[in-house]
Amino acid sequence: VVHAAGDDVLRVGIVGCGGRGMGAAQQALRADPNVKLVAMADAFADKIDGGLNALKSQEDLAEKIAVDNDHKFVGFDCVQKMLASGVDVILLCSPPGFRPAHMKLAVEAGVHVFCEKPVAVDAPGVQAVIEACKVAKEKKLSIVSGLCWRYHPAVIEAFKRLHDGQIGKIV
Repeated sequence: VVHAAGDDVLRVGIVGCGGRGMGAAQQALRADPNVKLVAMADAFADKIDGGLNALKSQEDLAEKIAVDNDHKFVGFDCVQKMLASGVDVILLCSPPGFRPAHMKLAVEAGVHVFCEKPVAVDAPGVQAVIEACKVAKEKKLSIVSGLCWRYHPAVIEAFKRLHDGQIGKIV
């Protein structure tokens, strides 16, 4: 991955600073020692400030947070402003109706994407995500979605039993 800052630090920005967004931010910051949260965006400033304070209160995360006032982006154009700020990866955790448009903007800007599930809420949104993924592939950008269930051991076992016919007949 090429980093905007030209060093080994992966600069992360998060869109959507509610409960799921802050959970994703915690997970991202704990994923690697060279990750820093550098930008936050939400339609509402109080969500950014509340989320930032909650993250900073966690001892293992505080040193990984470098969000100054110039990198708190508020409003419906917050994603465009964040993408122009020099992030390497954007976490899309805003309400799902916005995610296809935000993903398209991120790919156009050359930024890697983690997108919470669901990635879209309707057929046009799904088509927009598919198109953004095609462009991302051409640009050698990563797009990852939070599909945790398919990795959960109990879910894997349940699907195995279902497909093996142990749970009943699929009609």
